[in-house]
Amino acid sequence: MFEYDLNFSPSSSAEVGSYKLIELTPDLTTLIENAIANDCDLGFTIKGQPNEDAVLCTAEKTFGMRSVGLSNTVLVVTPVPDEYASEFADDAVVIRDQLNEVIELVPVVPKLHKLFGLIRDRLYDEGQEDDPEDDSTARFTYKDAKEEIQASDAELDRGLKDRRILIINNELRPIAPAFLNRLLELILNLLVSLSMKHASASVEDLSSALADDHEVSRAVSTQVMSWFGEIKEGKWKMDVEAVVKEVGLGILRNHRHDPIERDDLFARWKSQIGDTFESSVSLNLLSGNYIEAEVFGSDAKSLKYFPASDLPTEPAARFSDLFLTRAKWKGEEISPFLSDIAVNSKERDKLLLKYCRTVTDPDGIRYTARAQYNG
Repeated sequence: MFEYDLNFSPSSSAEVGSYKLIELTPDLTTLIENAIANDCDLGFTIKGQPNEDAVLCTAEKTFGMRSVGLSNTVLVVTPVPDEYASEFADDAVVIRDQLNEVIELVPVVPKLHKLFGLIRDRLYDEGQEDDPEDDSTARFTYKDAKEEIQASDAELDRGLKDRRILIINNELRPIAPAFLNRLLELILNLLVSLSMKHASASVEDLSSALADDHEVSRAVSTQVMSWFGEIKEGKWKMDVEAVVKEVGLGILRNHRHDPIERDDLFARWKSQIGDTFESSVSLNLLSGNYIEAEVFGSDAKSLKYFPASDLPTEPAARFSDLFLTRAKWKGEEISPFLSDIAVNSKERDKLLLKYCRTVTDPDGIRYTARAQYNG
């Protein structure tokens, strides 16, 4: 058994609080072990503004960081620093810090909610240039987002795609929903007029036609195609479901206050999509973006635009808004409105257990609000 002469470091008082102990999750441990075994570079980034809880990001995931007290003190010891070597025995080690807590890492949903607030004034609409001269509005770049948004690089890239945010000259600009829907309709029409197969359409031919005939920037059209399919070797494989969903949302967005009958929605939806893709039209594609509405004097099923993206990101406030909108929810109705604040179905079920109670009525089990919400 080795024996060491244990001493306090001469600079230990200045080093108090310099060290933190992080408990790795199993997948992070595996990630580090694989990087060591394969001699690969591996980096973690801690992100957060002074008013935010810090998160740790890998290349793919985001982890919340929370302090957990330890029942025993952990000593941080190191060999004697060179500048103090003459003051200690050869076998001495020094105590650099004393820890009474460990930082626990918990997978969390990436903090993408504030992104749109930073760029809402930079909406990209039809007829705009890629690099406007107007400098009255501050630019928010992709680099800024990587530094300020609490998300891994992979989650940020997915978030930009899902939120339909363009990168124009390295600046982040949300595309106007109406312009996006018009652009998708133009693409669908071009597939027909140019006799292209949606599974292998020429990116060059589509972007050229959009630029020449409709003054749509190639930078914009190419990014939009990448949002709604896969571009490989100059060919675009359209994601039919994604395009059909976006066209349906384009119709539904006009009915935030004025409900639209389901049959009317489907008729308009299929008309805009065209015969080739009308079989893909399904109300399930719009989950998390609508609620059923009662229309006085009508038995027809009507829908109102009600997107989860407009709801608060804090669970207590989210459930409060949901139950102010409707007193009772079926499980399949409320679940889509929780997917963006729960890491997985297990976490979603924990939220339902915490913020809801279940009641059984003649139509089955329903979720209702608890008497109070605790954040």
